[in-house]
Amino acid sequence: MTRALRTAAASALLLIASSVFAQTSGEEPRLPGKVAIAQKLGAQVPLDLMFRDEQGKVVRLREFFGKKRPVLLNFVYFQCPMLCPMTMEGTVNSLTQLKFDIGRDFDVITVSIDPRDKPSTAAELKDKYVRRYGRLNAANGWHFLTAHEGAILALADSVGFQYAYDKTTDQFAHPSVLLVLTPEGRTSRYFYGFEHKPRDLRLGIVEASGGKIGTATDQFLLLCFHYDPAVGKYSRNAMTLVRAGGITTLAFLTGFIVVMVRREKVRDVPVK
Repeated sequence: MTRALRTAAASALLLIASSVFAQTSGEEPRLPGKVAIAQKLGAQVPLDLMFRDEQGKVVRLREFFGKKRPVLLNFVYFQCPMLCPMTMEGTVNSLTQLKFDIGRDFDVITVSIDPRDKPSTAAELKDKYVRRYGRLNAANGWHFLTAHEGAILALADSVGFQYAYDKTTDQFAHPSVLLVLTPEGRTSRYFYGFEHKPRDLRLGIVEASGGKIGTATDQFLLLCFHYDPAVGKYSRNAMTLVRAGGITTLAFLTGFIVVMVRREKVRDVPVK
């Protein structure tokens, strides 16, 4: 996360502490409801849920899956005054650093948790962030969806995304997380925070694709790093790295021995 984004995030959190979760001076802070991420790795999202896309067209979730490429999913609400814009900016910053392209290597679904949000607002935000992303065909792969409360809650519950509405401030309290789903719509990885390491996103996308995208280097990195669900990141797997290094060294030594033996055989052949 850039220094400017960290500063903005800290400022927003302070504002939230004083407004969204407002309280009297003698009370302990309390949320308007349960706000958390209960990871459900491997869970299937309900593909028959109905939403409206940014054009106002009624669509089912399954229309965005089954294309043999992973899907990134995030939850925001379009009238959010503070955290959601920072979350979206951080996501775009991370995605622009990937060599993978939206609409070709993976898709993105951004869902509003506010049932009052309209497709017209979704269209404005899509245009804004697709332009910020700045790559061809991204508009075909990044979908901004709205829905009735029932569909939103069903999707959020299927992936363990818990949020709450605060009537006093007319705002939503919610976590900041980016999910990686398999092409079939199963939860694969959860990345927390406002901005994500491009390496983590790349490994998550490669892993969710079942190795169908990415390079041999990506496959090697997956051997050397393991996903830690507690922190929502990939960390170095020391033992695997040592083993991988040992295998590489063994392969090098084997190749060296083979070359030397062949040279000795050539040297021992009598010259006629």
